[in-house]
Amino acid sequence: MKITTTTMLTVDGVMQGLGGADEDRRGGFERGGWVAPFWDDEGGAFLNAVYARADAFLFGRQTYEIFAASWGTWADPGDNPIWTALNTRPKYVASNTITDPQWADTTVLSGDVAAAVRELKAKPGGELQVHGSGALIRWLLDNRLVDEMNLLTVPVVVGQGTRLFPEAGPDAALELLETRSTPSGVIIQVYRPGGRPRYATATAG
Repeated sequence: MKITTTTMLTVDGVMQGLGGADEDRRGGFERGGWVAPFWDDEGGAFLNAVYARADAFLFGRQTYEIFAASWGTWADPGDNPIWTALNTRPKYVASNTITDPQWADTTVLSGDVAAAVRELKAKPGGELQVHGSGALIRWLLDNRLVDEMNLLTVPVVVGQGTRLFPEAGPDAALELLETRSTPSGVIIQVYRPGGRPRYATATAG
């Protein structure tokens, strides 16, 4: 399986608390729910298609707990690709603290997570998808385990909150595979990580 990541983020790179005011208030975050005013049918169709092609999901602990408490508890709404995918396909969570997950078909990856993820990648199938899970995405990128990245940039600056990429961290070159914009201004970009970037060299004079 290839590992694909899907992240909704603001223009200033924030990915925290996108779904609602009380979704994630860590660090005193007070500006949650920034996706809703910009979400439209085209963005929804893209996200539905992403989830529909998932063979399995890989989560960090925080995102897993948010999803398990929402998608994992809601009754089947009928004809919802996201609900169906999340509740019928295998889920893996990288955590050393979760010991008894209540969401059905969940496997906890602890100990040597890198070996466990590489074992999952070696399995036949299409996509092992990572949604949210910023710390996990950064770790996967550091370990050259990400095959494709879906970034959905919402046209808003929130000015606080956890960002996908830290102010200081490893660099990475990205190959743009696809780009489009929705009527509400969400920019959808699909990238393939390509190792380290190339930089201009200094010249004399």
